[in-house]
Amino acid sequence: MHFTTMAFSSFLTLFLFTTSLSTVVSFEFQVGGLKGWVVPPANDSKIYNDWASENRFKADDAVRFRYKKDSVMEVTKDEYKRCNSTQPSFFSNTGNTVFQFSRSGTFYFISGANGHCEKGQRMIVKVMADDESSEKSSAVRTPTSWLGFMKLVSASLALSILF
Repeated sequence: MHFTTMAFSSFLTLFLFTTSLSTVVSFEFQVGGLKGWVVPPANDSKIYNDWASENRFKADDAVRFRYKKDSVMEVTKDEYKRCNSTQPSFFSNTGNTVFQFSRSGTFYFISGANGHCEKGQRMIVKVMADDESSEKSSAVRTPTSWLGFMKLVSASLALSILF
């Protein structure tokens, strides 16, 4: 009887802990993976657009640009097409830039370093509206919410304690 009470107490503690956590509503994506924001190889000039199209972005998500001796700019569609960096709506050259999407829509990024955009260091990100993202499979957005993960872990622990 004591073991069952202890198991129930452990389960209750885990349950309360996991339900008190709020769900993760935003994600941060690392642009370019381990390589970061660099001039792509000549045979892969669409690397950033390919990467962006493989991900699902929502408002409040963020992209992190890591780079050396470079910059990142948000520009208009026309400026993106022309690799024009004279009037960006956002500019950073810190080497570790986080850009958070405040709305759904299309965002255009280019490198501000001379000649880099023309070599493919540019990216289009499409940020989905909430109703669009809820229609997509939850499997396309990773990582999963902490709440969902913790519920799975606590349920597994509870079962192992009880049985």
